[in-house]
Amino acid sequence: MWAKRGGMFLAKGIVIGAPRSGSGKTVITLGLLAALRRRGTVVAPAKTGPDYIDPAFLGRAALRDAVNLDPWSMSPARLKSLAAMQATGADLLLVEGVMGLFDGAVDNTGSTADLAELLELPVVLVVDSERQSQSVAPLVAGFANWRPGVRVAGVILNRVATTKHERMLVEALSATGVPCLGAIPRDAALVVPERHLGLVLPGEVSAFEAFIDHAAETAGSYIDLDRLLSLAAPVAEADAAPPQPLRPLGQHIAIARDDAFAFLYPHLLDGWRAMGAELSFFSPLADEAPSAHCTAVFLPGGYPELHGAKLAAASAFKAGLIAARGRDALIYGECGGFMVLGDTLVDKSGQGHAMTGLLPVTTRIDRPKRILGYRRLVHGGDLPWPGRLHGHEFHYSSAKQSRLPPLFAATDARGDALPPMGAVIGRVMGSYAHVVDAA
Repeated sequence: MWAKRGGMFLAKGIVIGAPRSGSGKTVITLGLLAALRRRGTVVAPAKTGPDYIDPAFLGRAALRDAVNLDPWSMSPARLKSLAAMQATGADLLLVEGVMGLFDGAVDNTGSTADLAELLELPVVLVVDSERQSQSVAPLVAGFANWRPGVRVAGVILNRVATTKHERMLVEALSATGVPCLGAIPRDAALVVPERHLGLVLPGEVSAFEAFIDHAAETAGSYIDLDRLLSLAAPVAEADAAPPQPLRPLGQHIAIARDDAFAFLYPHLLDGWRAMGAELSFFSPLADEAPSAHCTAVFLPGGYPELHGAKLAAASAFKAGLIAARGRDALIYGECGGFMVLGDTLVDKSGQGHAMTGLLPVTTRIDRPKRILGYRRLVHGGDLPWPGRLHGHEFHYSSAKQSRLPPLFAATDARGDALPPMGAVIGRVMGSYAHVVDAA
């Protein structure tokens, strides 16, 4: 029987994991979401970790907003509360994992397995079967027996070459005791385009709905959906009140939201609304200004480097930010938003574009270098948040700035010191860090 919460039923749940990145978790999760939805199953999607882009795809496939469940950045109480809220009123909570099942931060925490164990949910392992046959058995057996608290309840074979190949794989798996739920044929059409930060945004995929339809048809044809549902375990109610959400940046927060500023965490926005803040949204790419009544402006991350010329020409947007600064509104930018707060953004071709000029910073992506990892942050600006925060950093651009007070002192997940991050001038501030939660 499902658990009941506030008169609503909580879904059962499953985690979709894999031995490594690139195994096909996202496409198979999308196919499952859409195929189950077609059958009338209400599926609530979630993504392990701090990723912004996968949840956008998951939400489009499920026709319900996805939520991030980040076992490194968030406390157990926060994770359980978010999972329970997401599962309320649904039939199934379907959680896509991140990287390999046991891969986490540099301090060896924060993996998909950690989340599955905390939430007591079974894992269905997606195995890329290309270029292997009987070796699939020791691979799956190793993952299934590696940690007692993590239950690998089933396997989906991906990129299977032929029916003969499938038979060899299934026969080998029979010795593991882990059931095979289906075998997906190799299909070049089941690939989502990528760019430097991972997948492109859903709106950039031509014929996106046709892609989802194809993924749903494939999942429905080759995966035993009834057997998969039978493996799901109840999502437990939160056993403690979650910590308070991060406080709103202001009483009225104007938030940039379009293809250049797409990286927003739903749990932060929901928390701000719950605490009484008014949220309004505007599009810098459409040359819209933030509300003239806002007390804070939030420029989240995204892909401003793909829209340099358009942002440079957005005079109403720039004037609106300058007016907000004149009203002493808090102006905060994360990653791409930090880039736009600067003087100049140099794009991949080496072309410079004038940004808002609120911080004396030049960012460039014509000499890409990947910076990636969780961050422990101590802020020195005027953010209305606890002094210690958890976040992450993922970018290929670099920043050159004058000597300014940094926004954050930072370490990596293990606690090793990193250079100070970002810049602060009065009530204008930003950095490459994406803040997830209080430490």
